[in-house]
Amino acid sequence: MQRLRLKADGRIVELRDGQEFPLVPATPAVPAEAAAPPVVRDLRRRARLTQLEFAARLGVPVETIRNWEQGKRMPRGPARALLAVIAHAPETVFAALARG
Repeated sequence: MQRLRLKADGRIVELRDGQEFPLVPATPAVPAEAAAPPVVRDLRRRARLTQLEFAARLGVPVETIRNWEQGKRMPRGPARALLAVIAHAPETVFAALARG
């Protein structure tokens, strides 16, 4: 029986004897533009916030911000939508989040 694991960056690895071996797909599963690192760092810097401050305002762990900025993980679902709104109206979003 083959044991597979999906990694956070989208790679699939095979687990054998406690080690991970990458499986190379014949064709890329993710288009190149979708695999590009997010622009979270740029949003945070435009807001003039540290990673810790940005994480606190969004209500997520600072590790999440670090992973997004380093491209280890991609924002999904509500987080992606929130970041898109922050890109257009950061002051409004941060003011609304501060009230809640």
